[in-house]
Amino acid sequence: MLKVPKYYQVKSQILELIAGLAPGSPVPTERELAERFGTSRTTVRQAIAELVVDGRLERTQGRGTFVAEPKLMQVRQLTSFSQDLQEEGWQPGSVLLGITERPADEQVARHLGIDPGASFHRVERLRTAGDEPIAHEIAHLPGPLPDLGNELQWRGSLYRTLREVFGIEIAAVEDVVETALADPVEASLLGVDTGLPMLLVHRTGWAENGQIVEWTRSVFRGDRFRFVARHRLGDDVPLPIGAG
Repeated sequence: MLKVPKYYQVKSQILELIAGLAPGSPVPTERELAERFGTSRTTVRQAIAELVVDGRLERTQGRGTFVAEPKLMQVRQLTSFSQDLQEEGWQPGSVLLGITERPADEQVARHLGIDPGASFHRVERLRTAGDEPIAHEIAHLPGPLPDLGNELQWRGSLYRTLREVFGIEIAAVEDVVETALADPVEASLLGVDTGLPMLLVHRTGWAENGQIVEWTRSVFRGDRFRFVARHRLGDDVPLPIGAG
């Protein structure tokens, strides 16, 4: 017979305890939960930590533990971050942390398909949903993009800015998704604990002619996001030039 770890039993008991509670509802303290379930605070702490990673609970330093909002869903199709959130009923937003034009090092040059030393724009933003920080994003964009900062600030969406101002239409994308742990900088920006599991997404975008027009690194809060990929089976969809 499979032996279930004690913390996992407590985790299930906490889920039963919070079932039906509204997001934002407070959860009893570790001491109270330990007394209620007849276990140690260490076991309760481990159960709560997993529920935080699962996105069922959230901890606020100095305030306590609360029932979390449902995870946001990001549908990975040929859409932007803003479009995805709007379709899910959330208000997308962003905080521009910086835009610089600089020469490409070998890594950036390889991903953008340009020569090392060629100019590109680095756009760093904090992405939000309902004013809550949920992702840290760094986009790398080749080519001359005059007054990109002001144009992006006015329109909000990078894809909309590229399309309306610079005539750049993204026709195909490839997303590579993996897990990573929040480093101190990302944790501070996103208001989470260092070491929290995150979703790391590298996106490459191509124009219709096969030219790479975007390489973006996005780190999403693992406790607030889940990704859904939808594909139509049976269709022959050619990969863009350079995709692999």
